[in-house]
Amino acid sequence: MRATDLSELAAFVAVARHRSFRRASEERGVTASAISHAVSSLETRVGIRLLNRTTRSVSLTDAGAMLLAQLSPAFDEIGSALDALNRFRDTPFGKVRINAPNSVAPFVLGPVMGPLIQQNPNLELEIVATDRLVDIVDEGFDAGIRLGESLRAGMTAVKIKPRLRFSVVGSPAYFKTHRVPHTPADLQRHVCVRNLYPSGAAYAWTFSRHGKTIEFEPTGPISLDDHELMVDVALSGVALAYVWEARARPEVVSGRLVECLAPWSAPEEWLYLYYPTRKHISAGLRVVIDALRA
Repeated sequence: MRATDLSELAAFVAVARHRSFRRASEERGVTASAISHAVSSLETRVGIRLLNRTTRSVSLTDAGAMLLAQLSPAFDEIGSALDALNRFRDTPFGKVRINAPNSVAPFVLGPVMGPLIQQNPNLELEIVATDRLVDIVDEGFDAGIRLGESLRAGMTAVKIKPRLRFSVVGSPAYFKTHRVPHTPADLQRHVCVRNLYPSGAAYAWTFSRHGKTIEFEPTGPISLDDHELMVDVALSGVALAYVWEARARPEVVSGRLVECLAPWSAPEEWLYLYYPTRKHISAGLRVVIDALRA
């Protein structure tokens, strides 16, 4: 097989996996036009259309789906073989792509990125922080981070640090017209932001004390899925917010926010890094996992 043949096949596999010429070009480190040219050359050479293209989407033809199914294991083996060379290097080499929610990425990844690169100068980290629900396989990520252990079949989950804790906060201006709540039951008399998952479903504020767990479901006029916005609403003085304690800490320390119900704070939540069970774990991903578990 010629080198050009392998390059064209690699371009096709990248586009087929991502369903995007742009994301395939980012993965391959070339321009989108170069990827498009390689795939077109492959289709011309085999005499069969492999991809359906529109201005908004890319999909596989039946022939393309069959070819991808047969090529994927081979390219996975090639990737594993190249990654095996890391045992002859002092530090891992290559890119690791990780998806994480906006709300937790700064607390989880922020402290480890600098040391990881310093200790592994041949490692390249690509972090995409979004609260959008992401299929890490379809979008070409090596791993994802999420709260909770509920994952689809075929995924392996690893507990990572830090464990995160929720906190109820409000501004001094808000408490000029409202009494500070001392128990979760007191929240019934307050204006509270409703917390949403990225899917749009609401989740309760959870509290725990002396082995007793209480859930409070706000009915306030504001519903948000972003902790930055929740903090902004609390700072504005119109409502209480239930946010990551680490996110609100600077405002609490400065006096711009007041923490409530600290004795009732919910138990710390575990975060999980997850990846496809059958996928080869690269040396780069292993050092990332080790750093996040330390």
